[in-house]
Amino acid sequence: MSLITIITVNFNQIKVTEDFLKSVLRYAGDENIELILVDNGCKVDNEAYFKKIYPEIVYIRSEKNLGFAGGNNLGIRVAKGEYILLLNNDTEITENMIPALLNEMELNPDIGLISPLILYHEDPQIIQYAGFTEMNYLTGRNKGIGNKEVDHGQYDLDSRETGYCHGAAMMCRKKDLEGAGLMAEDFFLYYEELDWCDKFKKAGKKVWFTGKTRIYHKESMSVGKESIIKTYFMTRNRMLYIRRNTSLLNTIIFSTYYICFACPKQIMSYILKKRLDLIKWVFKGVLWNLTNSKNSAKLGFKI
Repeated sequence: MSLITIITVNFNQIKVTEDFLKSVLRYAGDENIELILVDNGCKVDNEAYFKKIYPEIVYIRSEKNLGFAGGNNLGIRVAKGEYILLLNNDTEITENMIPALLNEMELNPDIGLISPLILYHEDPQIIQYAGFTEMNYLTGRNKGIGNKEVDHGQYDLDSRETGYCHGAAMMCRKKDLEGAGLMAEDFFLYYEELDWCDKFKKAGKKVWFTGKTRIYHKESMSVGKESIIKTYFMTRNRMLYIRRNTSLLNTIIFSTYYICFACPKQIMSYILKKRLDLIKWVFKGVLWNLTNSKNSAKLGFKI
């Protein structure tokens, strides 16, 4: 089997990452893999700790927090595999997952990125991801396919093109990165995987979903906790994503909708939730886009 490089990024979640590594040992211990762990924004060297769990691990430490894209890109740059599999450290793989993904890609050379069926770890009968619809570029919205459905095997035979892959689990060929490029690090958090999918599409590759294998994700099924950093980057990056991937006319139409309707609606929801501390970060996210180019490396937020 071709060499597969698995890349995972740890950010202050040692126990979660330990569980991930153990799942790889359990279900892919005999596979031809290289496992790269990027210890992101870490002030302590954890190489010895992780090597006790997975002795062959390639450990990379970055004292600076590079975000989701930056951390994965660090691993991609040194990856030796013909195929690269990005896996969140809060996932646990299943038996035969890697060969199943590899088989789909080898059967269809047009596939650029592929994600498996993703189930919630806390309730493994509930689906988180079975694909995404295409993006409505005028509103910056799309929908998750299968989200919150009970898994009855309805997607087990699916192998199809989809709007976007899921950042928790994505496989690509290393050679395809010559055309698509790495993930854009200026997003830092949120929307970077959607932007990456669009890069693959522009390079003539397909974005794919398969239900023939699955992975479990420890992301909570409940609505994620609101925070300053989430509010800022979700607001900023939704607008940035549209600016980077659509025409000037579409960007103007979207921005009018976003500033006049979507953001006021979000602000009203914060008022009703009595989260007045988050309101200014909506303004800051919009303001960043009005005062910076779409290729600016400035985050506008102190990490």
